[in-house]
This record gives sequence, structure tokens and C-alpha cells, in this order.
Amino acid sequence: MDSFTVVENIYLLVIITLISVLQNAFFAQKVERECNCQNTKTSAFERVSCANRNCMDAYPTFLAVMWCAGLCLSQAPAAFAGFIYLVVRQKYFVGYMGQTSQSTPGYLFGKRVISFLLLMCVVGISNFLLMRHYGSDYKEYVETITNAASALLLIP
Repeated sequence: MDSFTVVENIYLLVIITLISVLQNAFFAQKVERECNCQNTKTSAFERVSCANRNCMDAYPTFLAVMWCAGLCLSQAPAAFAGFIYLVVRQKYFVGYMGQTSQSTPGYLFGKRVISFLLLMCVVGISNFLLMRHYGSDYKEYVETITNAASALLLIP
């Protein structure tokens, strides 16, 4: 398999990963700016710092399920779900800087996206095992269903 084929199968996941890195840098810059502008004992610094920590705690899980879903099943719906997760994470972060209760919808929606990606992983691995042990390949059907179901992530 040449390098072009490999990149063709993962380029959307790579783009979402790089966007998430930029988002992490933005969050870190917000924490640094709040630290430099205010006393580190203020509630604004505590909220920004806590929002950043919470986002960073969920980050490895997000990356793992997004990449597994993209590699095991289909990269397009996994990357779409990853993009939705980044938008939701931004909403969570901004909401947390205001009032903590404003961050709850972003948190809950983020859990829904992570669950969708986890389900994609399980289905992709199950399809691989079915194909390997029984010779039945349902990947085309599952990809079609996943592509259609990824649009359901947009429903609040």
C-alpha cells in the first residue's frame, strides 16, 4: 500500500486532529491570559482553568474513539462527529467561563457524540470479526447507516 492510499484513508481524521490541537492551544492561551490579567485566586481564573482541565481530561478519549471509528468503520462520519465534538467543546468552554450552568448542554451533547463514536468502533470491530470468522461482510450496509445516522448528531 503506497503512502497516498494511506493518507486518502485518514486525511479527514488528521484534519480534525489538527483542528483540535489548535483548539487546545486556544484554551491554553485563554488560561494564560486570565492568569496574567488577574490574580490567580479570582473566580474567573478558576472557571477558565477548570474548563480547560475538563476539556483536557476528555481529550484522549475523544481522540481514541474518533480514530478507532474512522479506521474500523468509516472516516467521513467519524470526522464529522469529531468536528461536531469540537464545536460542542468550544460551546462548553465558553459556557463554563460564563456560568457553570451554561456549560451543561455542551457537556451532555459531547457525551452523546463520544457515545456515537464508541458505537461506531464497536460496529466496525464486530463487522471485522464477522468477516474474519464467518466470511460475512456488512461494511457497506453499516457505512450507509452510519453516514445517515451521523446527521442525527445535529439534533439537539
